[in-house]
Amino acid sequence: MGEGLNERERTVLHYVVHDFIETATPIGSRYISKRHEDVIGLSSATIRNIMSDLEYLGYIGHPHTSAGRVPTDMGYRFYLDSLMQREEVSPREQQAIREKLDESEDLEMMLRETSRLIGKISRQLCVVTSPELSSGVFERLELVPITSSRVLVVISIKSGIVRTIMMEVGSEISRNNLDRLSRFLNERLGGLTMQQLRESFIERVKDAADEDAGLIRLFVDSVDKLFLPSRPEKVHIGGAEGIIEQPEFTNPRDYRGVIELINNEEWIVHVLQKREDAQSGTQVSVGSETVDEKLKPYSIITSTYTVGEVTGTVGVIGPTRMHYNKMIPLVDHVAQAITRMLSIGKQVDG
Repeated sequence: MGEGLNERERTVLHYVVHDFIETATPIGSRYISKRHEDVIGLSSATIRNIMSDLEYLGYIGHPHTSAGRVPTDMGYRFYLDSLMQREEVSPREQQAIREKLDESEDLEMMLRETSRLIGKISRQLCVVTSPELSSGVFERLELVPITSSRVLVVISIKSGIVRTIMMEVGSEISRNNLDRLSRFLNERLGGLTMQQLRESFIERVKDAADEDAGLIRLFVDSVDKLFLPSRPEKVHIGGAEGIIEQPEFTNPRDYRGVIELINNEEWIVHVLQKREDAQSGTQVSVGSETVDEKLKPYSIITSTYTVGEVTGTVGVIGPTRMHYNKMIPLVDHVAQAITRMLSIGKQVDG
């Protein structure tokens, strides 16, 4: 796509996209001629003819009766692939992101606060999903007595993530018995993914010692809670107050779709999961490139953070008129920063 565009057409398309993103108003030939006179060196009439050609080819559109043009999804795509110059994350923003990650007490707090910060920086809707732990490989388990009737189960996953789950026990269990049971479980469960543990736990512990039978039964009854809660993964959303201030949403009817997005977390997780499954790394979908009808007015930028076998997603959702040159590096930087932080090890509370 776009191989046939000559240098003048590429230049004019660049400024139509760039200036429309900056101004949120249709761009006319006279506007480009005056604003970029020193760079473009073309008359308003010449630019008008080029814009007509670009419209015929499908790269820009002519909204209503306005004399100006706006980029189509096809125009944005060509801009992204061939014309855009990335604007790297500023040192000040990098520091703010680093501090937000460092000050968080656990993984969920880190992801929640990060989504809020990125939403504030981007003025778009930011979504961060918790890591998908089902593919994480079990490393070890520790049972820590808290009170006579409560035991803390500490599960370490090889990616460096630690899950903690508080369990109520029927009667006091000695530390020696807890240590013996921990050794038994570590021998039987080591090297399996969390999903495999859920599916085969009962079979793997059926010959536990009689004196451990009561606690083993409690484990069997709590297998979903211990080895992955049977609920959709968490998604943290920030930036709602920023996106509705965009010019596209000046009319309350226009941001109804955004409100629906914010209130449908399971659907957001589903959309992001499909993108994560399709391809790793940073991805951008513009308007109609997304298969879901609800998302056609928007663009989605996502990147995957990874620690070992465990992955999650950082994403920005906003109108197609988005500062892609800033948003793509921002999403990419945050995903890499979370990956670095998780490599140190963060706790997930159950």
